[in-house]
Order: sequence, then structure tokens, then C-alpha cells
Amino acid sequence: MNTLRSTLFALLGTAVAAAALAAGPAPEATTATNPLGGKGASAKPGTGPRQITWEELVPKDWDPAKAFKDIDLSKLDDADPRANELLLKMQEVSNNAPTNPEMNGQNVKLPGFIVPLEENKGEVSEFLLVPYFGACIHTPPPPANQILHVRPKSPAKFRAMDTVWVTGKLVAQRNDSMMGTSGYTMTADTVTKYTGGAK
Repeated sequence: MNTLRSTLFALLGTAVAAAALAAGPAPEATTATNPLGGKGASAKPGTGPRQITWEELVPKDWDPAKAFKDIDLSKLDDADPRANELLLKMQEVSNNAPTNPEMNGQNVKLPGFIVPLEENKGEVSEFLLVPYFGACIHTPPPPANQILHVRPKSPAKFRAMDTVWVTGKLVAQRNDSMMGTSGYTMTADTVTKYTGGAK
């Protein structure tokens, strides 16, 4: 498969997977978009952040594949100008992926992988949190509603692709960076090592 078609399949596949997870029940097993496995845990009022899963960030009625249903990617190659136009259109859909309004302003706890944006002496002061390993670094960025822009209250001693828990107030706010477009932002109260389960 040529490079452009590979990128097109990856972009569309990631967006469709995120939308499918949001539309259906939360999976019980660990998946690429749900490193926790299982459903988000509800916190009792006043007991701290609510543990969530990545699919909760995606509106249930979002269908990123709708605009591309009649396109046969197997008939396109890198030399075809339509392929480049399609890539730009898919990237636009991904970058403008809608957020879930029900999540805006909630105090949450979410696991994911770090993509550093600002770091100094081994401490990360700004990063993207993504749902699967390699996102934004080795593969195209996930849809914007699957990227969280994080600024820890205190710099965190982590490296690229380390797996962490972040806790704090989730805000539906778009942010463009050289590594991808995020649909959510958070000033994290804590950034801690992911240990395979809730703390």
C-alpha cells in the first residue's frame, strides 16, 4: 500500500474507532482507546475526580465516516491529486471533531500516553495526553476529541509515551500544536504514573 493511502486509512480508521466506541457500550476489555478497560467509575459527590474512559469524550451521534462513505480508497494512489484532497478533508474532519458537551467542566481522572510539548531538564510542563501508544509521534494524530492538552500545576518528571493518570477540571477548548489539535484542555492538579488500575 502506498504512503498516502496508508495515511488515509489510518486517519479514517482512528476517527471511526473513536466514534464507534462512543456510540456503543463501554468495552470491558482494555483497548487502544481505553487503556483502563471497563467503564468509567463514578465518584460520589465531594469525593474527588470521576474516573472516565476515552470514549466518554466523544459525542454519541458523531459519524466521521459519513462524508467518505462513497469513496473507494483502493482506487487512489499517491500520484492522484484526489488523494491529496481527500487527505486534507479527512484531516479537517479529525481536527474539528466535536467534543462531548456533557464533559465540559467536570472534575475527572483519565489515563493516557504523554506527548511532550514543553520540557526542561527532564520535566514536562506542557503535553498532549493521547489514548494509545505512538499517537502524534509514530502515527497520525487521533481526532481532536481524543486529545487532551495538559498543563500540570507542577512540572512532571515523565518522558514521551510514558503512561500516566491526569486529574483536574476538563474544559472543552480547542488548541492547535505542532503535534496535533486537541479538543479538550486541563490544568492538571496531579500527573501520576499509571499503575494499571485506579488509585
